[in-house]
Amino acid sequence: MNMYQVPSPGIPGCPPGLEYLTQVNVTYPYLFLARQLSALAALVGFESNNKYEVRNSMGQNVFYAVEENDCLSRQCCGPMRPFSIHILDNFGQEIITVTRPLKCMSCFFPCCLQELEVQAPPGNTVGYVMQQWHPFSPKFIVANEHTEPVLKIHGPFCGWSCLPDVDFEILTMDEVSKIGKISKQWTGLLREVFTDSDNFGIQFPMDLDVRMKAVMIGACFLIDFMFFETTN
Repeated sequence: MNMYQVPSPGIPGCPPGLEYLTQVNVTYPYLFLARQLSALAALVGFESNNKYEVRNSMGQNVFYAVEENDCLSRQCCGPMRPFSIHILDNFGQEIITVTRPLKCMSCFFPCCLQELEVQAPPGNTVGYVMQQWHPFSPKFIVANEHTEPVLKIHGPFCGWSCLPDVDFEILTMDEVSKIGKISKQWTGLLREVFTDSDNFGIQFPMDLDVRMKAVMIGACFLIDFMFFETTN
């Protein structure tokens, strides 16, 4: 397999396993995150744990991710379900854990907003993604381990999951500068209509704290579940 090899030794100050993220910037394009389609889900609509591959622009596998959940939550709660997503490097070592609690998901209930915690390595919290209430447009705060706001993410009107490509812009806190984006990318008519297999691109500047880059990967999972996962 075409795999990215982790630098050895590690980079000082960088959580182990996240060395590759120090090399990703706006000129060296995206990380690509692809949700894999299971045969059972495609044939009978039975909701299974999501699995993802994370690749760079050269097609090299950088990370793998798998959802941990129970069958009852998947079938009864659908896209609202709580989850833990374990992100592994190419040697099977878990380097990031993404956790989402169960909360009601509706733009009409500002008292119950979505949130997500990112740990890197597991057990060491590096940041949070917290939904901001807005009646029509997706808005999120990206915070550090102390829940101090660092960045914002703004999506299009009502998520617009029916559009071919959908961009969620990563902004500075004053909303003056756009420093990156999370993009849901068109996968073809049949896959879009009949499955929930999706592709995403994540773009951020090289000088962004590597911990915040890990949190951005977590934000991509939350956006996927909130706006693009459907019960087929």
